[in-house]
Amino acid sequence: MSMFLDQVTIDVKAGKGGDGMVAFRREKYVPDGGPAGGDGGRGGDVILIVEEGLRTLMDFRFNRHFKAQPGENGMSKGMHGRGSEDTFVKVPPGTTVRDADTGVLIGDLIENGQTLTVAKGGRGGRGNIRFASAKNPAPEIAENGEPGQERRIELELKVLADVGLVGFPSVGKSTLLSVISSARPKIGAYHFTTLVPNLGMVSTTDGRNFAAADLPGLIEGASQGVGLGTQFLRHIERTRVILHVIDMSGMEGRDPYEDYLAINKELASHNFRLMERPQIIVANKMDMPEAEENLKKFKEQIEKERTDEYADHLPIFPISGISRKGIEPLLNATADLLEVTPEFPLYEEEIVEDTVHYGFQSEGPQFSIDRDSDATWILSGESLEKLFQMTNFEHDESVMRFARQLRGMGVDEALRARGAKDGDIVRIAEFEFEFVE
Repeated sequence: MSMFLDQVTIDVKAGKGGDGMVAFRREKYVPDGGPAGGDGGRGGDVILIVEEGLRTLMDFRFNRHFKAQPGENGMSKGMHGRGSEDTFVKVPPGTTVRDADTGVLIGDLIENGQTLTVAKGGRGGRGNIRFASAKNPAPEIAENGEPGQERRIELELKVLADVGLVGFPSVGKSTLLSVISSARPKIGAYHFTTLVPNLGMVSTTDGRNFAAADLPGLIEGASQGVGLGTQFLRHIERTRVILHVIDMSGMEGRDPYEDYLAINKELASHNFRLMERPQIIVANKMDMPEAEENLKKFKEQIEKERTDEYADHLPIFPISGISRKGIEPLLNATADLLEVTPEFPLYEEEIVEDTVHYGFQSEGPQFSIDRDSDATWILSGESLEKLFQMTNFEHDESVMRFARQLRGMGVDEALRARGAKDGDIVRIAEFEFEFVE
């Protein structure tokens, strides 16, 4: 069975490593000072971290790009560049993370404070100190920093509602829900009844978010003796605040107060301790002619019945779902109430399906060779391009080293096998060189 999914795809890019430095000691009394170029620092990672208070992925609707800082370049006198701070991105508990391109599950984030590195920073390039040897005591070689990992990831949250809307079928719950929430997550179809709970992500004007569901199956389902599906029970168990929607127009020839009592009786009979949850009464359809009169009467009846255990402090919010009057104060009051209402214990634990693959797979052929229309040979491939990006072409020795690395990867043989001849032009990214037998 599927739950409601709130889903978002974001781009993450880790920091590039700092470049290594080619430098030499130039001190007065040190003849032929040795190499003194330091290494570049490590680029920052992009790390997801679980933040308990978050409920939805709403915050990602506006910011979908996360970049970590590059490492500092190496410096002279053997000073290494500083590594960069990692970039932390907060997600709600229960977020599933996938690679958007391959669909591979990268991790499930469940516990508060749990972290998952989704893009690794590049390592810093080595400075020329690292390349000194007996044969070459003063090397003019340094590496550039490794590029940071870039990827698109998909965050998926199985959403359970914090706020439940109850009331008879015609009171305008669906209209209210469509007015207060803009996001439409995918909605799971519930098999146990023809009724599908609607779920909306709600944002108050001061930037607080919560999920609200209308709980239709509760009333109709129970009165028809339909067994409520466990999925639905989970919704109700999670609900911390109940919005009790009442049609104040009395249009259907019904009495608003009778309706109110009937629904509460229904809630009490379910014994999910639903009556312990704070209620806000939403007096809907206030744009109708009889509504004001009915509301006055309703308030008097509630006052009279103050003895009844549910009516200690029942806030009543008159609204019109259709003309959106009174909506904002209602949402702010709901968010305030959520902040002070504890969670109710769940009866069953969520079972997490799917296997998790840790690490990043990028094994495969290390390069590929294509031929351009102008007969240039084009080399491409992840490992090869990474070597290219880490090579500092300002120093001949670095270039020679690059040539040796390519040979080691088998590039020369492969080109020869494809028929490359002496003097042919070979291109890697924007760098061109001649093929030499």
